[in-house]
Amino acid sequence: MMASNYPNGSSRFNHLKQTSNDLDSDDIGSVEFATYTVQIPATPDNQPTGISLQRSTSQRVEDQYASSSLFTGGYNCVTRAQLKDKVIESETSHPQMTWAKGSYCTVPGCDAQVVTDERGLDIVPCECGYKICMDCYRDSMRNGESVCPGCTEPYKEMDMNEYGVTSRQSLLPTDGMSKTDRRMSLMKSKSMKSKALVESQAIEMDQNQWLFESKGSYGYGNAMWPKEDVSGSLDGMGGDPKMFKDKQWKPLTREVKISAAILSPYRLLVLARLVVLGLFLYWRVTNPNDDAVWLWLMSVICEFWFAFSWILDQLPKLCPINRIAYVDVLKEKFETPNPSNPTGKSDLPGIDIFVSTADPEKEPPLVTANTILSILATDYPVEKLACYVSDDGGALLTFEAMAEAASFANLWVPFCRKHVIEPRNPESYFSMKRDPYKNKVKSDFVRDRRQVKREYDEFKVRINGLPDSIRRRSDAFNAREEIKAMKLRRESRDDEPLENLKFPKATWMTDGTQWPGTWVVSAPEHSKGDHASIIQVMLKPPSDEPLKGTEVDSNSMNLSEVDIRLPMLVYVSREKRPGYDHNKKAGAMNALVRASAVMSNGAFILNLDCDHYIYYSQAMREGMCFMMDRGGERLCYVQFPQRFEGIDPSDRYANHNTVFFDVNMRALDGIQGPVYVGTGCLFRRTALYGFDPPPMKERDGCCSGFFAKRKKTSSVASAPEVDSQDGSVELDNDNEEMGLALIPKTFGNSSLFVDSIQVAEFQGRPLADHPSMKNGRPIGALTLPRELLDASTVAEAISCISCWYEDKTEWGQRVGWIYGSVTEDVVTGYRMHNRGWKSIYCVTKKDAFRGSAPINLTDRLHQVLRWATGSVEIFFSRNNALLASSRMKFLQRIAYLNVGMYPFTSIFLIVYCFLPALSLFTDQFIVQQLNVTFLVYLLGITITLILLAVLEIKWSGIELEEWWRNEQFWLIGGTSAHLAAVLQGLLKVIAGIEISFTLTSKSGGDDADDDFVDLYIFKWTSLMVPPITIIMVNLIGIGVAVCRTIYSDNPKWSSLLGGSFFSFWVLAHLYPFAKGLMGRRGRTPTIVFVWSGLLAITISLLWVAIDPPSGSSGIGGSFQFP
Repeated sequence: MMASNYPNGSSRFNHLKQTSNDLDSDDIGSVEFATYTVQIPATPDNQPTGISLQRSTSQRVEDQYASSSLFTGGYNCVTRAQLKDKVIESETSHPQMTWAKGSYCTVPGCDAQVVTDERGLDIVPCECGYKICMDCYRDSMRNGESVCPGCTEPYKEMDMNEYGVTSRQSLLPTDGMSKTDRRMSLMKSKSMKSKALVESQAIEMDQNQWLFESKGSYGYGNAMWPKEDVSGSLDGMGGDPKMFKDKQWKPLTREVKISAAILSPYRLLVLARLVVLGLFLYWRVTNPNDDAVWLWLMSVICEFWFAFSWILDQLPKLCPINRIAYVDVLKEKFETPNPSNPTGKSDLPGIDIFVSTADPEKEPPLVTANTILSILATDYPVEKLACYVSDDGGALLTFEAMAEAASFANLWVPFCRKHVIEPRNPESYFSMKRDPYKNKVKSDFVRDRRQVKREYDEFKVRINGLPDSIRRRSDAFNAREEIKAMKLRRESRDDEPLENLKFPKATWMTDGTQWPGTWVVSAPEHSKGDHASIIQVMLKPPSDEPLKGTEVDSNSMNLSEVDIRLPMLVYVSREKRPGYDHNKKAGAMNALVRASAVMSNGAFILNLDCDHYIYYSQAMREGMCFMMDRGGERLCYVQFPQRFEGIDPSDRYANHNTVFFDVNMRALDGIQGPVYVGTGCLFRRTALYGFDPPPMKERDGCCSGFFAKRKKTSSVASAPEVDSQDGSVELDNDNEEMGLALIPKTFGNSSLFVDSIQVAEFQGRPLADHPSMKNGRPIGALTLPRELLDASTVAEAISCISCWYEDKTEWGQRVGWIYGSVTEDVVTGYRMHNRGWKSIYCVTKKDAFRGSAPINLTDRLHQVLRWATGSVEIFFSRNNALLASSRMKFLQRIAYLNVGMYPFTSIFLIVYCFLPALSLFTDQFIVQQLNVTFLVYLLGITITLILLAVLEIKWSGIELEEWWRNEQFWLIGGTSAHLAAVLQGLLKVIAGIEISFTLTSKSGGDDADDDFVDLYIFKWTSLMVPPITIIMVNLIGIGVAVCRTIYSDNPKWSSLLGGSFFSFWVLAHLYPFAKGLMGRRGRTPTIVFVWSGLLAITISLLWVAIDPPSGSSGIGGSFQFP
């Protein structure tokens, strides 16, 4: 681990003083734990003065050093921190930009700049105000002089001597102290006998009873137990829910039931169709077709499977619900001044947002940059947000694009806040076709918008020009290095010819150093699968107080009333080495979980794909309403629906997938919760760690079971008047040792990460503002400022994202995103539901997030293939819902079973699609004859299906066209991608053979003026063979049957009508597929259609000619198929 180079050690200190009522005393069994309260004493971390005076000079300098350095490391590598004075070509003046500097150093001969704090003010270590840069200051401290060059007086450190903190090691005795004591700041209180209300005003607190957070206690607040005085009241601000008895309690969410006038008929129709299907299948079994037993048998088997598949799909839809979130109540509870939070600081928990990208060539950096900008501008407390960008390709292009985005955010984010812009993705905002000036009341909006639009156009030019800029820069630096190397070779008089020398083609950063990640020209230790870990803080943590802009001249934006702070932004590229299985996206997500836990430790995690941006700026607030509401402690995640842009108006290939997101997911919300779909999901961090949800009737948090059991029952945050036989926080020695031994095997050997777990669990609890809140936290617990970063913390994060960290741990097995499937999202959600967690489906009034989706046929089939392959892998793994635990509800188990089994329907579906053509060819049908009974059953099944669709449209809000498009693509995908996925899965399970379906581009649209030009791109793939075969066989079958019936002396019109009806049913579902094959309308030559028609007619006539009717030597006469 990298140690701090600054005097007095790290910026975090621990101060521990035993109270007279020792935790290990004999009378502890008679002690009951009361609600603890978060105190805000006058500690070094909480002074009433400005931000610049709250922390010592060494802490702020170290924060600047940690934020301005590029950290690298990995397997068999030393962790290094390279101070970066310049990351991009453009200049910036925002105080949070990691490469932003203040005034020039006044030390003679030095031209460096002074570091700045969170507000952009120069950090000066001496009271005389002498300005000195970081390097000169460090040289002064390293030489042992510690004297200010200006006044020649020794430097003073406010935090070390003034508050009696000497050293970390001497103040943390470990003998006889439990791990929980070392981790949390807990003080014991006697049982509360009085029923009086808790005092509303804060009382002065004894400094000796304050315990600073430990090194691993990262987050937004410290917790401690209050002390009860003689009168029975508590010292400090209370968190007793009884104080709200005179105040009406307001829920944050409301469950809206579907109208009984819709839901009751819907359930009755499901029952009616189930009865009709049962009677129909019984009739089919008892009435075989003796003339074509093989045809009858195949059809009956397929119909039984279809009925079973429909039951699996329909049963989870019986309990659909809607939900409403009250964002105004959330603001009232968490951001409004009250007796327990007099300042009105945000008491919301922190959120860490993960954005994943892997290849800048396939995922354009401009798209990722717009996603980042929408996150930085979202409507959530700035100091509670942290954005982590995972670049799994380790590309300098992505790194510099993120730096450019951070620089442009200096203008874009204040503009959004000032004028309440929606959406806050600049590309989407400036591309809107509606009037941008509607409902804008500020007089300077037009001028500000024009300025931001001009700056954004320049920003896009810089982003799009980065590849050429990096290439030219690298060529120049490589040429310089070659010249230097040849010069040294000549000076050393080496006899080796210069022509034989090979110089690596490195990729160079702006400051003239080599990029530690993937080079444009791959080299050892600098390729996509072989590079070091990289962490760069693009935007350092913001100040705790709002930072207003300045009122400038008329040519610039007036930000005097706007908070210009930006959320923390971190670039992360995990280490990759040959021989290690990096587990693709799931592995990248787990690396971000560990790094973020060490650096910011937000209690909740929102993951987004690089092309999914925040469309509704208050989406996270709505999701937080569910997490912070009554019962929210048992929610593992809040899933938002996926919405897409750039889809053709007709949605030819059902890219919007509204039936799944508005019908199936809404229905699952009424059971145990929706499945996790990979993006747009707000996670509870501790649920990702593999913990069980807190029990309904117990008070322990979800982490208490892992960190060793207490003797009876105890909790990190207990409710008032806990009836506990033993309120001790002392852990049982045997269980303590067992827990400590299991921690490295579960989470790895990072003590900082392990220490952050309980803090994250506590911060994620709802408020204890209602008697039913058994696992709540007190009001005001999360109003303390975030700790500054230091070099050792970032160095620890580097080790957590190394390729070896997960060896012999449970990451990917039980902890974090689960490995072993290409659909790691579904498996991860399944594991949480299997442990008893619940999830919520949050449908906001505006689309919460929007993204892009493939709109051409080939890419859409490839996407569906990947999903179906993952489902087959789930079915053949231990994640099969048949093996689920009893904690999972029955209907939820049915839903997950359907997820794993739906691809197998393709086997029966493709057979059933050929049956109409076989009937037409053989002049037989699946039944002996088209009698009334068969037609009545068929009519009943069809009518109930239509009525169910109408009611689903009614309670879900989708349109009939969307339902029909879904039905069409169900057959298209079922006869192509799903079948390929089943074959691929079976070969992998049985023979261990993996098959990949490659895509080859054959032609594409070249009309740049068409917004949907990608719709007409055609790429051939083997997935298209089955649907094309089905279309051709059915067309030929119809032609053969028509010709045979016309020329037959005894035509069988019933067979013709029955077979033709089902053939047309198949062709109607495959129409979008056929349309996709034809490409752009009007570009397919007419001769193609002419020859297709002639070919079908010729083959039909040839069939009759080869096998003419009996009793005649040519075409015509009586025809009987032998």
